[in-house]
Amino acid sequence: MISATVCAMAVLIDHWLGEPRRWHPLVGFGHAVAAAERWLNKVPADYGQSLIRGVLGVALLVMPLIIAAVVLSAILPGWLLLIAEVLILYLALSVRGLAEHGVAVSDALKAGDLMSAREQVGRIVSRKAQELDEPGVSAAATESMLENGADAVFASLFWFLIAGLPGVLLHRLVNTLDAMWGYRSARYLYFGRFAARLDDVLNWLPARLTALTYAILGRTSTSLRCWRDQAPGWDSPNAGPVMAAGAGALGVTLGGPAPYASGIHDRPILGEGLAPGADTINAAIRLVKQGVWLWLSVLFVFGALLALVGLR
Repeated sequence: MISATVCAMAVLIDHWLGEPRRWHPLVGFGHAVAAAERWLNKVPADYGQSLIRGVLGVALLVMPLIIAAVVLSAILPGWLLLIAEVLILYLALSVRGLAEHGVAVSDALKAGDLMSAREQVGRIVSRKAQELDEPGVSAAATESMLENGADAVFASLFWFLIAGLPGVLLHRLVNTLDAMWGYRSARYLYFGRFAARLDDVLNWLPARLTALTYAILGRTSTSLRCWRDQAPGWDSPNAGPVMAAGAGALGVTLGGPAPYASGIHDRPILGEGLAPGADTINAAIRLVKQGVWLWLSVLFVFGALLALVGLR
């Protein structure tokens, strides 16, 4: 029950305050990540050197903070540990921030301002936003809502429930490293490989729980079928199930060709139904928020059952 309470308090603080506008710890961590990459990632370098340096970079950036979290979890008094857990989980979550980014895109589309919509979606996706038409902008934003719902919301809740303060911190730090180093470019292909694979491992189960959450809350049979048939064709082992299940749950078609800096990527089709639009983005945001409340409800029911069993 205590873990459920921490999750609920963190979600409510995120709902009330959103992400800190200044002095967000992850921003500071991002600066450290960039500095470490400039120091360690010497280009050109052979496969072995780059891979080892990437592993060293992850260890240097992550291990001291995880050790500190383990020590604090062991020595802090109960009430102070509770405050620390709520604060760290709140900083790891991004329900409101995710929704704000999505609404900025959908509002621009509804206003008929495609240029502004492209600018807003360019803040949350890596594809060439200026080459996207209205359905392309809508698809990009919807995919981002679904995928980041898994990465920035449900995975953080999962790892807190599994391993407390060290767990949620480990996931968020590794996920940030993957976001900054996990590219398949010449510079990061080998250097960022360990961070990317570690992020895949940490997100494997949370991604599938997220896909199941989307399926339960949406068009269940369609979602499960899209997950089964379409996810294996996606290049990411975790984004595939999440976005296929999410697209099926929403009854919309996502995926397909998309412009990136390296050229057009001919991605598989995900989901089925109508082409995405501004309303699809908002529907994806609702799906994530409903999923959060579903998880919290299940946690409190499970906690109450355990308490009843313990009283007998």
